[in-house]
Amino acid sequence: MKTTRTLAAFAIAVSLQLFSLNVSAQKSPKLTDPEIASVAVAANQIDITAGEQAKTKSKDKEVQNFANTMINDHRSVIKQASDLVKKLNVTPKDNAVSRKLMADANRTRKSLASKSGKAFDKAYVNNEVAYHKAVISTVENVLIPQTQNAELKQLLQNVMPALRTHLEHAQMVQKSLK
Repeated sequence: MKTTRTLAAFAIAVSLQLFSLNVSAQKSPKLTDPEIASVAVAANQIDITAGEQAKTKSKDKEVQNFANTMINDHRSVIKQASDLVKKLNVTPKDNAVSRKLMADANRTRKSLASKSGKAFDKAYVNNEVAYHKAVISTVENVLIPQTQNAELKQLLQNVMPALRTHLEHAQMVQKSLK
């Protein structure tokens, strides 16, 4: 019971941190396309790193399959984004939003590293559910509206169905772990 409450508190804390990121990003000066590209790359890299951590720590087949999907899909998005920024001759620019994403991800990775077995599996999947909800909200409400370049905006819009599928997949795995 204590583990369930801890995991729920952890998922809520991640959601609140990312929600505050959304709010502060909306109040901050408008992000430029290079800054948006940096946020997109950071968000995808975070999920790749989390998936790699899950592959090494989890013994659960569903969690392993989900982690592999996250790694492969997010690597594909990073490649598409990298190809696009090269084509556009744009260099992603580090910014407060991308730095906060990476700092939060490092804290989450360290927290997950202290867990094992079912406790790890549940914490990882709960985090993935909260993370995908926050990323979907950020992409829809912050990144897409602020993107100026039509091709970058299209890439972000094209990624939305995959993000929603990832969320549904994470929620399905989450239910199977209860």
